Amino acid sequence: MQVRNRGIRTTVAALAALSAVAGVTAAALPAAAATAPASGTPRFLEPAELPPHPTSPWYAGPVTAGQPDPLPACVGDALPSIASHRSYWTEYDTNAQQITVVERSEQRAKDFAALLRKDLAGCAKKLMQQDPDITATQKNYGRLDVEEGAHVYGLHTASAWGSSDINLFSVGRDGTTVTVVRWGQMGTFQHAQVSDFKATTVTAVNKLY
Repeated sequence: MQVRNRGIRTTVAALAALSAVAGVTAAALPAAAATAPASGTPRFLEPAELPPHPTSPWYAGPVTAGQPDPLPACVGDALPSIASHRSYWTEYDTNAQQITVVERSEQRAKDFAALLRKDLAGCAKKLMQQDPDITATQKNYGRLDVEEGAHVYGLHTASAWGSSDINLFSVGRDGTTVTVVRWGQMGTFQHAQVSDFKATTVTAVNKLY
């Protein structure tokens, strides 16, 4: 339980820092080529499949086994050790992440997806309870008709020290596999690329198998 709480506090701070880190990462790391997945392994998004950035290409790290570090806001508590993840970034203030979990049965995957959606639905309130310097608001952008379905959410966080960040999240499922996609940058709901992110989510779920 202590690890879970620490993860929440870390991700609150990480929301405000993500944009700055993304710029540094892009300058410091080369783009990583995706490794062809083994048969039966879910495929991850390619950089070009993310919402287009007006002035920068997207870059990607390798697909990595285990939970991301730091844990992502909203969904981090629920992620099991069997998760796999991939990080993406641009040369500026935009970054993204995909996390995928293959469960042992369709029912377990269905329950896990429902848990993630519940966590996202209560995320803004939870973040403000964890950190009084954070003001968070969120939107539910609805369900996408792809495979067993996907849901899209928006989260805006503003801090007492002046940061303002917009993040989009989606949870989608295909059979026993659940994927979470997150896109974020400095800004507000006005800067959220919702239509592009929905297209990215559809692509991500269609690529699971």
